[in-house]
Amino acid sequence: MTRRRLSVAPAAGLLFLLGGCVETAPYERAQFIESAAMDRTLARSGAPIASQTEASWPTDEWWRRFRSPELDRFVATALAENQNLKKATDMLRDAEAFSEVEGARLMPILNADLGMRQSRIPNHGVVASYNPALAGLEKTMAYINPLSLHYEFDFWGKNRAILDAAIGEAAAQAAQTEETRLLLTTAVARAYFRIRALARQADIAANMTKLRRDTLALAQTRFRTGIDTADGVAEASAEVEAAVKREAGVRAQLDFQQNLLARFMGQGPDAGRDIVGAKAMSQPATPALPQHLPMELLAHRPDVAVAMHRAEAAAERIHAAKAQFMPSVDLTIVGGLESSRTSTAIDDLGKYLFRTSAIGYAVTPNIHLPLFQGGSLRGNLEGRRSEFDEAVDGYNETLLRAAQQVADSVASLKETRSETEAQRRLSAARRAELELARTRWRSGLKDKRELLAQAHAALEQNYVLASLDADYLSSHVDLIQALGGGYLAGPEAFAPRPEPETDQLTPLVDAIEALGGG
Repeated sequence: MTRRRLSVAPAAGLLFLLGGCVETAPYERAQFIESAAMDRTLARSGAPIASQTEASWPTDEWWRRFRSPELDRFVATALAENQNLKKATDMLRDAEAFSEVEGARLMPILNADLGMRQSRIPNHGVVASYNPALAGLEKTMAYINPLSLHYEFDFWGKNRAILDAAIGEAAAQAAQTEETRLLLTTAVARAYFRIRALARQADIAANMTKLRRDTLALAQTRFRTGIDTADGVAEASAEVEAAVKREAGVRAQLDFQQNLLARFMGQGPDAGRDIVGAKAMSQPATPALPQHLPMELLAHRPDVAVAMHRAEAAAERIHAAKAQFMPSVDLTIVGGLESSRTSTAIDDLGKYLFRTSAIGYAVTPNIHLPLFQGGSLRGNLEGRRSEFDEAVDGYNETLLRAAQQVADSVASLKETRSETEAQRRLSAARRAELELARTRWRSGLKDKRELLAQAHAALEQNYVLASLDADYLSSHVDLIQALGGGYLAGPEAFAPRPEPETDQLTPLVDAIEALGGG
């Protein structure tokens, strides 16, 4: 049994080695999807289709369309002071600096060296043990190399691909910075609109609490005079507590939104206390939408640009990984002056250093052939291919999410507009009822309870309208964000996509891998 096991082991090892030369079934690589189809969705939502003449909407400073000085000021402060935006800018500078570092691969490296050395060989050291005649020998040497050059010839485009990958990552970080800017400005606008609504609701809630207290006082008077029972007092007391609870909740939300906006602006919570002051905030204007929503700008969203640039960088890294299978050629040239004397007199060394006889040079061309690397090159290439697949799938997911957000924001804009218009009509109807109730009370046809009830109903509808107004303005912001907020540096919708497996290195690398190389 032992002898049979020993005889099988070499055969198993041979099969293992041969298995490395067998071509495996190719893995299906990720493919870029076309732009998401959304014509039917937009048609059902009532939004018009794209128009090339309106491709400038939304603009870069889209928030100015609301014509609100407070909003303009808050956005300007956030763009100047927000810490996340500053961090994104710092990361962009780092990515751009790294691309400069990688660009040095394409240039020759030049150095100049100057050195001196004074040495003594110990009497009982290692050198003296091999050659006793050198024991105690003192030497002085110096060298001047005004030229030291090293250059790698980029025959296969490896260094160029590494540089292009770094440039792609820098472009992705630039788009990521714009994405941070877009998220910041839209968040500031939403917070501001919500603060305005909550400030209005806080005032309305205070008036509603006052009405409930007046109703309670009237019920107590009627109970004391025997006109009504204690049930009316209990019901009015419960309504007062509910109104107080609502007012407290609104003011808590207002404080939260003020603190949030202050953080967006890169400031402490105290700055939020000045947002709602004695001066009434200006009423933002509703920005006019274009006649046709520019759906072609979907490809100009910064997050879509980030995903595309990262896919392009991953494609370049595939090319660099393939080039590592190829021979590399580099050249090193060193030239200068060198002198060495068996002496401790340094000044005597200069007599020999600055002579033509001290000139020396070395020219070293080098060719590196990666015949077999134990599978490290194959593993590195497969890793870069998987990275590219992940980037492509990420781009596809980002594109689909962008299309969904556009469709959702268009539907939300239509819905909030309808709700707001209906609520305005309802509020107007409640105000008309209040005027009728006030007329009947003045003429003595009804008591004050009906007047207080109608006043509360009118305030209730105004309370709802304040929230819907903020939702309607925010829905415009949602659509602006979904369309990229005026960002125009993204990939063209029909531009060619990276195809890293169609280059000239692919068949050569496939042949090397089939022979077991890499």
